[in-house]
This record gives sequence, C-alpha cells and structure tokens, in this order.
Amino acid sequence: MYQKILLAADGSEHSLRATKEVINIASLNLNAKVTVVLVADFSNAKNDVLHSGSTVELDMKRRKKLIPVEELLKQGNVNYQVEILHGEPGPTINEYVNREKHELLVIGSRGLNTLQEMLLGSVSHKVVKHADCPVLIVK
Repeated sequence: MYQKILLAADGSEHSLRATKEVINIASLNLNAKVTVVLVADFSNAKNDVLHSGSTVELDMKRRKKLIPVEELLKQGNVNYQVEILHGEPGPTINEYVNREKHELLVIGSRGLNTLQEMLLGSVSHKVVKHADCPVLIVK
C-alpha cells in the first residue's frame, strides 16, 4: 500500500474531499506519510506581497487556508507535514511529486465544464499528464 502520499490542497471544498480520501488511504497503512502542498501561484504572489506586512504574515495567511485540511488529518491520526511551494500550480506540483518520489498524488477537481476546461485548463489534468506516480482526482 502507499507509504508516501502527496495531497495537493488549497483549503477549498474540493481539497477537503480529497483530504478525506487521503485519510481513508492512509488508514490502510500505519506507516503512511502525507505531504500536504499548497502552491502560492505567481499570478497572485505579487499582489499578496504588496498587501502583507511581512513574509511571516504572508506565510501565516497561506497556512490559514490549510487549517481545515490539517484538522481533518489530525482527526484521522494521519502523519503529515505541510509544504508551501511557489509557482504555477500544475507544473510546480508535478516537479515536487516527481522530485520527492511520492507513490500517490491526490488532488481535488473543481468540476469545470468542457468549455471552461478548454479555455482555462485544469490543474488536475495538467498534473495527471506529467506525474510519475498514480494520481487520484477526487470529485
């Protein structure tokens, strides 16, 4: 069973559903270690930096997004750590999951319709194409 799991989360309802699946998977292996990643998107980073008082305040603001995710993981007795990454979400998640040799990547899906997906692209679809491990997309 999977021992090294990556959960891509942003605190949204979609990532909370993905977190619940990670808890189910991790409960099957007491040695499972989960890394929760939040990607600070470059397109928002400049605005975030300008409106924050310090980098510490900015990091705390980003970590607050993950409080519901962390609460679920704690309730599920899951061994986890949090990493905040910087960059465009899809490629940044792929680079991290491949470099760190995770065995499973779990990510929530926003449920875009076909037109939205064609115009905007989907982080989950970008991740599926380039991850070197199995990917579970949670709807």
